[in-house]
Amino acid sequence: MKSATRSASTPLFSTLNAGSPPVGGISKRGFDILAASLALVFFSPLFLLLMALVKFSDGGKVFYGHRRIGHNGQSFHCLKFRTMRQDGDRLLQDYFQQNPAAYEEWRQTRKLQDDPRITLVGGVLRKLSLDELPQLINIIRGEMSVVGPRPVVEDELEMYEAAAVFYLQTRPGLTGLWQVSGRNDVSYASRVAMDTHYVKNWSLVSDFLIVARTVPAVCLSRGSY
Repeated sequence: MKSATRSASTPLFSTLNAGSPPVGGISKRGFDILAASLALVFFSPLFLLLMALVKFSDGGKVFYGHRRIGHNGQSFHCLKFRTMRQDGDRLLQDYFQQNPAAYEEWRQTRKLQDDPRITLVGGVLRKLSLDELPQLINIIRGEMSVVGPRPVVEDELEMYEAAAVFYLQTRPGLTGLWQVSGRNDVSYASRVAMDTHYVKNWSLVSDFLIVARTVPAVCLSRGSY
């Protein structure tokens, strides 16, 4: 099932209208553009400071763009401040060979509570969710939304099984119901259920409420690693 997001002829896409607009339509998109633009202006001093911290911490690249799956299966590069060592892929494979339990954790959740790739600065950025600020650019581009399911990679979408059709009906979000409900402290099945509930019951009011709940969730670093 590796090719689930690569072809419009696959079963996953057979239930979707490739030209269908994302959930929320014009009202949600208007809110996204306004909120992301204002946030970029407001956070611009912090944005520049974080760019300098990442750059001078090890001299590597400031931004990292990872291929994710968006609305109707369109792939895009989800932007983040780089929080990992530049030899992270090799380091991760070596770590899995020495730690089978870590590989099982990764296989089930696509996360590691103790990730050997994370830099010192990166750990702080992740704890405070500041590494995700560049996704404001993804929102303005129309690749993401302020609120929605967190963007996933192709292999991860397979874990949604039949619920993948709901994920694909909306733009992935900078924050979402999962983000404010425990994040990595909840099971992946719960995450899928939250994403499905969000899409089925979307309203602009629910987006406002999730944004409001995001502030304390980030400040308390609930489930963030």
